Amino acid sequence: MLLDRFLPRIEFDSYEDFKANYKVNVPENFNFGFDIVDEWAKQEPEKKALVWCDDHDETHTFTFTDISRLSNKAANYFKSLGIKKGSVVMMILRRRWEYWICATALHKIGATVIPATLQLSKKDIVYRGNRANVCCFICINDDYVAQQVELSESEIPTLRHKIVVGTEREGWRFFEKEIEPFSDVFERPTGDDATRWDDIMLVYFTSGTTGMPKPVQHNFAHPLGHIVTAKYWQMVQENKLHMSVSDSGWAKFGWGKIYGQWICGATIFCYDMDKFIPAKLLEKISEYKVTTFCAPPTMFRFMLQEDVEKYDLSSIKNCCIAGEPLNPQVFNDWYKLTGLKLREGFGQSEGTVLIANFQWLEPSAGSTGKPAPLYDIKLINDDGEECKPGEEGTIIVNDVKSAPPVGLFTGYFNDPEMSAKVLGGAYYDTGDMAVKDENGCYWFMGRNDDVIKSSGYRIGPFEVESAVLEHPAAVECAITGVPDPIRGQVIKATIVLAKGYEPSDALTKEIQDHVKKATAPYKYPRVVEYVDELPKTFSGKIKRKEIHQKDVERMSEKS
Repeated sequence: MLLDRFLPRIEFDSYEDFKANYKVNVPENFNFGFDIVDEWAKQEPEKKALVWCDDHDETHTFTFTDISRLSNKAANYFKSLGIKKGSVVMMILRRRWEYWICATALHKIGATVIPATLQLSKKDIVYRGNRANVCCFICINDDYVAQQVELSESEIPTLRHKIVVGTEREGWRFFEKEIEPFSDVFERPTGDDATRWDDIMLVYFTSGTTGMPKPVQHNFAHPLGHIVTAKYWQMVQENKLHMSVSDSGWAKFGWGKIYGQWICGATIFCYDMDKFIPAKLLEKISEYKVTTFCAPPTMFRFMLQEDVEKYDLSSIKNCCIAGEPLNPQVFNDWYKLTGLKLREGFGQSEGTVLIANFQWLEPSAGSTGKPAPLYDIKLINDDGEECKPGEEGTIIVNDVKSAPPVGLFTGYFNDPEMSAKVLGGAYYDTGDMAVKDENGCYWFMGRNDDVIKSSGYRIGPFEVESAVLEHPAAVECAITGVPDPIRGQVIKATIVLAKGYEPSDALTKEIQDHVKKATAPYKYPRVVEYVDELPKTFSGKIKRKEIHQKDVERMSEKS
């Protein structure tokens, strides 16, 4: 086991013991590629690292020895292209197995990796490429993705190389073919070429729900922050399959598909699906006997539309959700069908898991759980004072300047001014709202900017969304505010209907009456719109601002 190299103590008697006494040792020259991947390969050469499959009957199983050897070849190849410590490489690889090889290789070199999602347009790519001085793109040979990069390259002066995986493409270097002649031995760099724990390893561009996406930077110690994510929240088991559903372009991939899981010795299971089809996902979980599973609440909602009981999910020992708050109805329905209580966790691209239902806590429907160790989490009100139990406030991470927690971001890439503005004070403001109860459990309310002010009331969208989703007709819902001359704003529900339901005035009244009974009557949606799908960010979060803005524009056109 590698954990005892970094944790003075691994087992804890209670949450309180865990919160007070969990510590992590960060070696000065910690490097995930050498100290985790290569070390597992040395200790247990046949230990499985990755089990991968897709929708086209392609399967691969990699041991840590395989990952070590292939990443060494890739590292030697990348170095031959002039990629070195501090070089910036963007990877758009969906869930391809090459991601793990390339990321490990680039970590060994000391390059900075930018994971990116498939939906990026030319504008997005040019912005990111120039914002971060990208020198190389490594992409899946998807016609849209590759074409957007090709359209962008003349506008990114720092770009030198384009590498493609999967199949060959004219004008691109083909990864599998290119690395073949290179040595599978790569010595750990020394001197100025060696990495330190505080060098920049990873940059995530945030979803950009407000303004242009910001480049959140993490150092080489960041993977050690995810031990808490993997071991004590997801509860991964050594040599057992863990599955987190995520595209490699999302921070959630780092949360659930590489760092903490491999440090704990778990085997990553990846299903590279062309499109999310709930029945197929359930089939894969059943077929491969996944032990621990994490997915966004939306996926659980859609899986619950299937006949869940016909799939053998008995191998699953723990289920987690993150990305959006967990609606109580989903929690209750999943528990009834599987006997598993979904463990909600909260965090951002800026850190590891911040608040969660850790292994000692009994999950409650709708509760986000309690703060992770190493983070001093507090709720503050509009006056900057700490909230009392039951009082809504903003989630902050305290003492980020004097004692920055392992796993928290270190600023914004190439932007010291913005970094100082956000992290130079007494605390980091997450911009997310919550309530803490008498037992110290947090209940997520929504983004600060999403809170609706109607007739003097402050209404968080999550509570109303949860009430709507209790109705069997609703499979997804976004609650927003619509301008109103009398009330300031009124509540609007934008709803995706479940199978077998059609929009009607009668259904609208039924849903409205249901919400009046499920929560305070003044919170019911006075406006209801039915849509085929909700707009979402690249990371899968509902874009409530986009819905709100379109409503404002429609009303302006009418007036």
